[in-house]
Amino acid sequence: MPDTLDRDQIHADFKQAVNMTAGELDKWLATPESKEVGWKGEDGQGAGESIGHKSGKHIVDILHKKKADLDEADYEHMRKVVGYVHRHMAQKPAHPEDSRWAYSLKNWGHDPAKKG
Repeated sequence: MPDTLDRDQIHADFKQAVNMTAGELDKWLATPESKEVGWKGEDGQGAGESIGHKSGKHIVDILHKKKADLDEADYEHMRKVVGYVHRHMAQKPAHPEDSRWAYSLKNWGHDPAKKG
């Protein structure tokens, strides 16, 4: 279980990695593009929701909570989100606009087209 300093750092890192509001992310998650990307099982053809899409729903929940109301599962997911965003940003393709790379990042709460 992270101590207070770890939680503060995780929260700060999460706020930096997730640059979409709860409303923006919720709206994005409803699009066909959002639902088409992401890992859906060993064969890539798994039925149902991708890991990233499910993550996006948890991120929306986190963004709606006050910091004091975040629980251990939220902090664990926030750490996972930060790691994913950092790793994925390092794999930026030559033409990122409207790419599966950008769509996947958006499922995790980071819009690479946003400035600042």
